[in-house]
Amino acid sequence: MHTLELRLLPPVVVALWAALMALLSWVWPALSFALPARLPLAIGIAALGFGLGGAGIVAFRKAQTPFNPVRPDKASCIVAHGVFRYTRNPMYLGMLLALIAWDLFLAHPLPFAALPLFVAYMTRFQIIPEERHLREKFGAPYDAYLKTVRRWM
Repeated sequence: MHTLELRLLPPVVVALWAALMALLSWVWPALSFALPARLPLAIGIAALGFGLGGAGIVAFRKAQTPFNPVRPDKASCIVAHGVFRYTRNPMYLGMLLALIAWDLFLAHPLPFAALPLFVAYMTRFQIIPEERHLREKFGAPYDAYLKTVRRWM
């Protein structure tokens, strides 16, 4: 187990990434570009991201299972209904969409390069450890779920 696994709350990671993205656009302002309708576009994608994340939270509540991302061992069941039929991580996908919206608002190419790093970080230090805990707790039913629903999309 690595010391960064399940240590930071995902919203904290998103805030750090958003700050990094803003810093990148601030350090190299000459690379900014004009993006017509950037605000409505960013708002629309952010709304989609928040809606996706909210749908994940609703599914957890309907299943009456905790959704603490740093304590996946507290899960009481596998949630495979609602948005979880299409993605195993709707909240993290929603966070990625929010960061994409932020990048569109910044209208700068360098923050876009930070997005694959966010996916890599979340996969390595959040999602894989969560999956390990859930596999230990739920066994074959969880393995079957992993085979039918993709991690991100």
